[in-house]
Amino acid sequence: MVIYVIIGGSASQDLAAKVANELNEKLCHVETKKFPDGERYLRVTDSIEDEVTIIQSTGYPQDENLMELLFLISTLKDLGAKKVRVIVPYLGYARQEKRFNDGEAISAKIVTSLIESAGADEFITFNIHEKCVLDFFDIPATTLSAMPAIADYIKENIDGVPLIVAPDKGAYPFAQEIAQILECECTYLSKVRLGPDKVETRIVDVRCEGGSEETVNVDSVKDKKAFIIDDIIATGGTIVNAINILKQYGAESVDVCCVHPILVNAATTRIYEAGASSVISTNSLSSDTSRVSLAKIIAEYLR
Repeated sequence: MVIYVIIGGSASQDLAAKVANELNEKLCHVETKKFPDGERYLRVTDSIEDEVTIIQSTGYPQDENLMELLFLISTLKDLGAKKVRVIVPYLGYARQEKRFNDGEAISAKIVTSLIESAGADEFITFNIHEKCVLDFFDIPATTLSAMPAIADYIKENIDGVPLIVAPDKGAYPFAQEIAQILECECTYLSKVRLGPDKVETRIVDVRCEGGSEETVNVDSVKDKKAFIIDDIIATGGTIVNAINILKQYGAESVDVCCVHPILVNAATTRIYEAGASSVISTNSLSSDTSRVSLAKIIAEYLR
């Protein structure tokens, strides 16, 4: 019989508990606190098996959550764990995977090095923004997709056939993955340069065989229930722009979905003000929008 020892860090306690429930296993308890001077305290209060899985996102506050993750990994190794699997649903600092300007810290490389040096034997995350970050690891490193869970949520909460929309071409593979599961259409928005100083964002009619990105078919959006999908929503500017365009082309409704709800600078408010019916995310990060659980996907991976 396989025993899954699940340990949830402070940032992912709810998700870790759901994973333990899916596996019908007990959640290992960890005592954490912060001293008056800001230093962290951590104590693992349960017995440790040979193989342990930590679930801890490193979103805001990134430095505190990252430090707690490093403490957990190293402590579990000291306590006798032979394999420490680390699941970081959202990896902070992963968007700085290269030096864009002279002298910059390549934070993604530094963070992955810290995780590995602390004693991690395997690393798992969800829809990492740049897959090349995984190449910084010398241990097995995997990115899982949250799209099946988001597709299930859409299927359970919509009447009729949705239109899945990526806010830009980079997010189009996410829209395609969901559309394939739901057996519906998908499209993306593309910036088209009309002149030296004029750029317009348009809906690409992906159904038009041989059509160029300048092709726009209003009927592909008109009266449709559109779902915008992206991996990360931070300030929400790209999403607001997409909502405005979909409304312009006559979408019946526009809902917004993402994997990682960073949602800074009143992003959620701005998205609703633009006309979104709902803002939905996974629980890779704790948020008021976290209605899609990653627990089943994690449990299936561990099995």
